Amino acid sequence: MARTVSTRHKAIATVAAWFIALLIFFPILYTVVTSFKTEPEAIAGISLIPSGTFENYVEVQAQRDYFKPFMNSVIVSLGSTLIALVIAVPAAWSMAFSPTKRTKDILMWMLSTKMLPAVGVLVPIYLIFRDTGLLDTRLGLTVVLTLVNLPIVVWMLYTYFREIPGEILEAARMDGASLMNEIIHVLTPMALPGIASTMLLNIILAWNESFWTIRLTAAQAAPLTAFIASFSSPQGLFWAKLSAASTLAIAPILIMGWFSQRQLVRGLTFGAVK
Repeated sequence: MARTVSTRHKAIATVAAWFIALLIFFPILYTVVTSFKTEPEAIAGISLIPSGTFENYVEVQAQRDYFKPFMNSVIVSLGSTLIALVIAVPAAWSMAFSPTKRTKDILMWMLSTKMLPAVGVLVPIYLIFRDTGLLDTRLGLTVVLTLVNLPIVVWMLYTYFREIPGEILEAARMDGASLMNEIIHVLTPMALPGIASTMLLNIILAWNESFWTIRLTAAQAAPLTAFIASFSSPQGLFWAKLSAASTLAIAPILIMGWFSQRQLVRGLTFGAVK
């Protein structure tokens, strides 16, 4: 009897999981399907039957150069991620292995910055960027995305580092390891799954950022999120072309997420079982 109930609960949980997964995946599927429709078909109603036309992709590439915003997204995402890791690894190490009575307060303060509406600091940041010549530059956008995602990176690394026994680092110090050697040769290899998952998550967040990219870039440093926004015009939204642009923008990050999902799951569960 107990086995029957357990099997029934497992079946219900499986069906519920598939339903939620399909519900989350449906907008992506509908966007891809719509990108292969003509404009009249796209606005006619919800349908998962495409006409098989590639004209939207041809027109999108003809109107906007896809390669340039793609390279901007790659450079800015990877650049902001690497800078965030360089800053966050020592910070998380310090708070995890040399905590003070203010460590929790600092972590909470860092996290509280994510609760601040971005529009509240848009004007001062815009003026600073204008006066320093960072508007519409990859460097300026990289700096902003680094600062925006840094609290999450520090929090995640701090959580992973807390799961590493401090005795291992003490043993390394007793063997004469310097602080830099301790972080690079002892801590980093042990926390590599957590660091990798943090890096992947930060790349995804930077790739999908739209608020700052649209407002701080124009033509030179505009990434793919601004590339998508450029297909909205005073004449209205061209759903088929917008869907084609969106598909081109999300395809690289979806492919990366698909191939790295095992590493991402491994990192997110790192230290769950001690």
